Amino acid sequence: MLYELFQYLNQHTHLPGMGLFEFLSFRAALAAVFSLVISILLGDMVINKLRNLQIGETVRDLGLEGQKEKQGTPTMGGILILLAILIPTLLLADLGNIYIIIMIVSTLWMGAIGFLDDYIKVFKKNKEGLKGKFKVIGQIGLGLFVGAMMYFHPDIYVKQEVSYEEAQKFPVDQISTHEDMQGIEHFMAKIDAPITNIPFFKGNEFNYEKVLTLINPSWKRFGWLIFIPAVIFIITAVSNGANLTDGIDGLATGTSAISGSVLFLFAYISGNIIFAEYLNILYIPYAAELSIFIAAFIGACIGFLWQNSYPAKVFMGDTGSLAIGGIIATIAILTRKELLLPILVGVFLAENLSVIIQVGYFKYTKRKYGEGRRVFLMSPLHHHFQKKGYHESKIVTRFWIVGILLAIIAVATLKIR
Repeated sequence: MLYELFQYLNQHTHLPGMGLFEFLSFRAALAAVFSLVISILLGDMVINKLRNLQIGETVRDLGLEGQKEKQGTPTMGGILILLAILIPTLLLADLGNIYIIIMIVSTLWMGAIGFLDDYIKVFKKNKEGLKGKFKVIGQIGLGLFVGAMMYFHPDIYVKQEVSYEEAQKFPVDQISTHEDMQGIEHFMAKIDAPITNIPFFKGNEFNYEKVLTLINPSWKRFGWLIFIPAVIFIITAVSNGANLTDGIDGLATGTSAISGSVLFLFAYISGNIIFAEYLNILYIPYAAELSIFIAAFIGACIGFLWQNSYPAKVFMGDTGSLAIGGIIATIAILTRKELLLPILVGVFLAENLSVIIQVGYFKYTKRKYGEGRRVFLMSPLHHHFQKKGYHESKIVTRFWIVGILLAIIAVATLKIR
């Protein structure tokens, strides 16, 4: 909204300062500040409103230290995160950009699923919340939407450098040129295919269509049968991982802010032809606009920590946790960095695996020995450390440190191959 307004003023009035909104870095910085301010200033207002509506957390007795003190703490604070993301995005981003449209839809989609889950828990007094199968259906729906948009939308593609001879084989409208800093002309071909970057490998690109073309070259047109299920799996896994991680104060928001910072870098350089060429990663036209949304996401997470750090004044609930997981997964897919997610969101992955291992081993030993045995004292993983006597603030800090180390490794993959 403001972006379009100031763009119009810059073109027709030439007032001083109007041209600042043409700079992506300025709008991204402004988005981060806006979201941070919204999170902090609206925080107390939202918390008081939730408290007046008696929207408090019902805590199950798991025998964990400090658990009973959390009883009645306002939940559904994820509404604050969603507002802090969407308001700066709507004000500062180019709303005609397809990547921004996908992110707004994804945020509202996962936020709605989480809100419905929290609503059933709080107002219907049903501790189970929304049935798991309906959550999965919602996640599949978002995966179908994101996957279909990525595969079929004409404005979503990558550009790759080709030689002069190779450029002659492409239609004229699919070839563009640019000069580097030395004045050398480079030819860029428009590639409309589900290509992604693979970390640590020399030939660091993978085309999902090749899974089928290796069997039969004529099956290339059915590449969406591989790509869309992969997108569904990624979104479901990461959103569930974020949901499981949101178990102690500040853990999910802190790790999400760290992951978001790396995704901001990926979006910015992927949408810049010079940086993309230098780092030998896929150049994605129009993707740099995602930096605005991601900056707002980072600001919202950090701002929410103001209220959610130990001892928390508010919990995000599934309204926030499912949304931030879906957001991270969708951004990674849009920037063609989804194969980096096991590293980038390693904390989410560890939480997911701890539950899978715990449940799987318990069922296996119950069948074999007649009684279930456990690998961890409790799952998800952060509860295991709580059972071992670690204070939750120490657990959160150490998980953040692990998240930072994983983020550094993820950034290093830009050159390590």
